[in-house]
Amino acid sequence: MKKYIVFMFLAVMTFTACAQKKSNAAVGKNDSSVDVQKTENPDFAKIDEILSKMSARAQEEIVISDKNEFLSDLYNVLAEEKKYRSDDLNLYYLIDKKHTVSSSYVPKDLVPLVKNEFYSINRNDLSLRPDVEKALREMAKASLNDGIRLLVSSTYRSYEYQKNLFAYWVKVDGLEEAERESARPGTSQHQLGVAIDFGSITDDFADTKMGQWIYKNGDKFGWSLSFPKQYEDITGYRWESWHFRYIGIPACQMQKKWFCGVQQYMLEFIDLWKQYELVQ
Repeated sequence: MKKYIVFMFLAVMTFTACAQKKSNAAVGKNDSSVDVQKTENPDFAKIDEILSKMSARAQEEIVISDKNEFLSDLYNVLAEEKKYRSDDLNLYYLIDKKHTVSSSYVPKDLVPLVKNEFYSINRNDLSLRPDVEKALREMAKASLNDGIRLLVSSTYRSYEYQKNLFAYWVKVDGLEEAERESARPGTSQHQLGVAIDFGSITDDFADTKMGQWIYKNGDKFGWSLSFPKQYEDITGYRWESWHFRYIGIPACQMQKKWFCGVQQYMLEFIDLWKQYELVQ
């Protein structure tokens, strides 16, 4: 069973950012321009309706103080998504304990990871979506310039692979603990071919030079920490300091700016936004 250590820096940074946004929003509530905004764009009401469908914690922490600016960022993110292939699941596809993919789903044209001059691999059966591998190389080049070589430990996993992995952790830790640290088959970001486990795949990865570099620079290349500390009630999983998902640079910027740095919040919002558009 994995042993967990305290890594409060991420939690402090996250909560500080959220607290600051709450403070700024409180000041904005007295600004009459907010009321004027609501009459200018019908999408303002759409934002409110979508937020109302999210968890109570999300509604408390997500503060959209300037809806015009928020919409501009959202439209930019949705436009970015169209740059990726349309015959596969989209870049922001929401997959979690409630949103799944079929046992037969395999990403299009997976690229095998091989030994190269940019990053290291610890197995010969790793693969990613082509656009994701390209983004990995870009980040790896930058880390090398800072004297750090990234180690890729886990990438795409098939439904069957995840099924066996989950069964293993159930056997080792019991069902209750396994549910907190391993995805059931069909619910893993790894099956999308967009997620990477880096380094040791243990909590001490957060204290390594590699881990610290990715935390500081990953979002500049489109990589987002999927399961932050103290958000198990939102993500469904314990903190995983090593697990990052590629969502693109604009989405990383939006996540940090409007969603307290919580990937799950942003992907849920985008998913609900798309559902809203489909029924209109």
